[in-house]
Amino acid sequence: MIVIMKQGATRSQIVNVIARLEQQGVQVHLSEGSERTVLGIIGNGRPIDRAQIERMEGVERTVPVLQPFKLASREFHPQDTIVSVNGVRVGGKQVVVAAGPGAVEGYESFLEAAWMVKEAGAQLLRGGTFQPGAPVSRFQGAIEEELRILAAAREETGLPFVAEVNTPELVPLMATYADVLQIGAQEMQNYALLHAVGEAQRPVLLTRGMMSTVEELLMSAEYILSHGNERVMLCERGIRTFEPSTRSTLDINAVPLLKQLSHLPVIVDPSDSTGRWELVGAVAKAAVAAGADGLLVEVHPHPNQALSEGTQSLTPGSFAQLMKELRAVARAVGRELLGGDR
Repeated sequence: MIVIMKQGATRSQIVNVIARLEQQGVQVHLSEGSERTVLGIIGNGRPIDRAQIERMEGVERTVPVLQPFKLASREFHPQDTIVSVNGVRVGGKQVVVAAGPGAVEGYESFLEAAWMVKEAGAQLLRGGTFQPGAPVSRFQGAIEEELRILAAAREETGLPFVAEVNTPELVPLMATYADVLQIGAQEMQNYALLHAVGEAQRPVLLTRGMMSTVEELLMSAEYILSHGNERVMLCERGIRTFEPSTRSTLDINAVPLLKQLSHLPVIVDPSDSTGRWELVGAVAKAAVAAGADGLLVEVHPHPNQALSEGTQSLTPGSFAQLMKELRAVARAVGRELLGGDR
């Protein structure tokens, strides 16, 4: 249930309503908008007398929340959530781009890529430390070294970085280095991992599973939010269908649907979803037009020499051109693409 306060409700009235609700053993989440204050209620199983609450001073009305996900729902939190990643704001009017190679191949190579994507306008770095399907020998015992390389690139360029974590045991290490902890598609319903990243209190990028529904994605986000970590972003990277010509099928419908159902920022990954570099640009532009708050784009100085996912990686030149085109698309839909030349 949510309680909608009247426009102009006083601080004293809001505090009194919160106190009355908490006396009934529920948790209250305060959301203050420019025109209305909304109180979201997480119950304890006992019914709340809505009529009693509606008679209190300053209350306009109460509304039941019908969605199974409460904390993630827009009913519960009408205002868009802005997630701050070391000063980079994700959500709202701005569109942000995270870019970089699919795998960390060494300090010099990664730093070269980091400077190139920064000059083109990326505001975040993506760096693959764990690659599902990669040889075990490539990442066992090497993750911390790769994290050190990512951290050094952040120090040099000023770009915060996103890194994927795949087990609860790795969360403390990853949280020490990474600015954003990404949950990959294969781990979206790994509840032990969701618990660990929720407890870590770091920004989280939660990727939709290839065979998961939008509701299942939001329920996984709910699990992280329930641990008090409100800095959650959703990532659409495609679902599995009968179509074999691309790596997966990007569910472009999910972007406006998620924006309608939830207040959380929505990021689209056109690289992983298509698996083909020549499709990345068109899909990225479609995502921005559909309302995405950000993009994850794989960029490599020499894609034909990449150790991982070179077939879906843009060259720095192609990425710079795409960023120019994305700015035009963003302006056309009333958004702004941050970073780089205007």
